Amino acid sequence: MKLTARVSLAATILLMSLVSAPAEESAAKDYPAHWGEPPAIQTRDYRELPGGYGMGSGTLAKWIAENLKRDAAPAAAEPDAPVWKTVEVEGRPHARHEAAFVSMEGKCYLLGGRRIQPVDIYDPATKKWSSGAKPPVEVHHFQPVVWEGKIWLVGAMTGKYPKESALDHIPVYDPAADAWSSGPSLPEGRRRGGAGAVIHDGKLYVVCGIINGHWDGNVAWLDVCDLKTGEWTRLPDAPRARDHFQAAVIDGKIYAAGGRRTSGATKQVFDLTIPQVDVFDIASGKWATLPEPVGNLPTPRAGSMSIGLGPQLLVAGGESMSRGDAHDEIEALDTVAGTWRLHSRFARGRHGSGLALLGDRLCVACGSGRRGGSPELDSLEQLEIPNP
Repeated sequence: MKLTARVSLAATILLMSLVSAPAEESAAKDYPAHWGEPPAIQTRDYRELPGGYGMGSGTLAKWIAENLKRDAAPAAAEPDAPVWKTVEVEGRPHARHEAAFVSMEGKCYLLGGRRIQPVDIYDPATKKWSSGAKPPVEVHHFQPVVWEGKIWLVGAMTGKYPKESALDHIPVYDPAADAWSSGPSLPEGRRRGGAGAVIHDGKLYVVCGIINGHWDGNVAWLDVCDLKTGEWTRLPDAPRARDHFQAAVIDGKIYAAGGRRTSGATKQVFDLTIPQVDVFDIASGKWATLPEPVGNLPTPRAGSMSIGLGPQLLVAGGESMSRGDAHDEIEALDTVAGTWRLHSRFARGRHGSGLALLGDRLCVACGSGRRGGSPELDSLEQLEIPNP
């Protein structure tokens, strides 16, 4: 009987240790705002928390200890970097992430993301948001490109985490008609999401990606579609597979920077970030990797946003295992010198959106503020670039 009682008690303790606990236990003082939100799921192995934060779980104690250690570390020396400014606007876009933000003909368009949501349209002349048509299918994890007055959502996924499916076609949004249509189908056997995409000289290039959502199937593929004929051609594979990144084309070369090899199958969804930068020379049809370590992305992360700005490649925001909050860094590669610098910082770190160029301003909207899918943001930031 005594053995039975002990087994029952042990089972009860184990069960209690696995239940969800409040995000904050009995904190004696408030946590610093820059720490973000504490873990939402905690064990109930109560103990004294470090730093005078009262009593709480082992999960909470570890989170506090990590933040205290990070705060105590000496700040790395770095040049002053401009900070983006939050724009006061009329109306709000639909909060979303794993979406895209792109400019066309003086306006910015926020498209896709988890769930089926309307297109949100930002007019910088009036600083107002308005809404457009919903896509016919949930579409996320893609890179937008603009072609002949329409926005193409290339290399996209649909469905639920972690085994999302790659779309078999390219959704196309026409801002003038506020209507959706289907673009060309990707070749069977080459369909994937989380891919990079660029247009150069009337051809669409689709770079790398992942076949099975967040589970497995990372690929190094490069495919090109002649937008006049609709014909697809396979090109040489990149030096390495990557997904959850954006590509950019500068001076006839396609740059693949950032991203990761997502692997839910091995419980490494966020871990396998890629520092190397791979470059495809369109004229020669050959890949190269920038010299290491000087050519490596200084802060490896995925879910990042890329754009070419003159001879510079900007890689902005993102998520990684190095921190809970989304990255706020915008790092710039001088593609002539082959060196990186810190360009600027978002006012609020984010991932899963895009950079839009409006004249002498860069803009970003929405995205997720922490690693993973929440909180989804609805803010708009911009940075003036008088000397890009």
